[in-house]
Amino acid sequence: MKEQKAVPLGIPLGRVRLNGDLTMPANAQGLVLFAHGSGSSRLSPRNQYVARVLQEAGVATLLFDLLTPDEEQEDYFTAHLRFDIDLLATRLAGATRWISEESATRDFAIGYFGASTGAAAALIAAAEIGDNIGAVVSRGGRPDLAGDALAKVHAPTLLIVGGEDHVVIDLNERAYRQLRCEKQLKIIPGATHLFEERGALEQVSRLAADWFLGHLHSLEHKPL
Repeated sequence: MKEQKAVPLGIPLGRVRLNGDLTMPANAQGLVLFAHGSGSSRLSPRNQYVARVLQEAGVATLLFDLLTPDEEQEDYFTAHLRFDIDLLATRLAGATRWISEESATRDFAIGYFGASTGAAAALIAAAEIGDNIGAVVSRGGRPDLAGDALAKVHAPTLLIVGGEDHVVIDLNERAYRQLRCEKQLKIIPGATHLFEERGALEQVSRLAADWFLGHLHSLEHKPL
């Protein structure tokens, strides 16, 4: 898999600045922002792998930390910020607006890839921003934590769950019934929560790439 060049970013959001890595392949079709899950970061090897597959498919990616380094240090001991879904969603929406105003990326249609609690943040942010979010993909996510926002999501949404992740399957099925947008629920046979089994993450990545390519290229971008 060809390595793409990532550009480090500092994303200013009010009093905080979030670290990110932007990768833009030539002739990119859309930009996907990653919302990582509980206890993770932009350096997650699983999200890094998915991002590389998207880049190979011609989709730009922004992996960034939803928490500052100080907040991550605090959360390491308390584990409370990773479950502050409203904070994570606010950060994601703010980063979306910021990246949409930058000259190099302002014409891209935007998608979200969320994992674990990051999936809930992605869905809440998608509901808030509305039609400018072209697609959402959740990997082993907790979309149920998005609550009432689920019914307000317009973006086509793909939920991907491991076939052996029984509790999360049930939570995704409940969330799926609340979504009113174009939607699919895909279960990867034999996969557990982290998709560590041979070929499982490859399946996730291909499903995500197909979903984004199928929806982002046809989205008419509008200023946020």
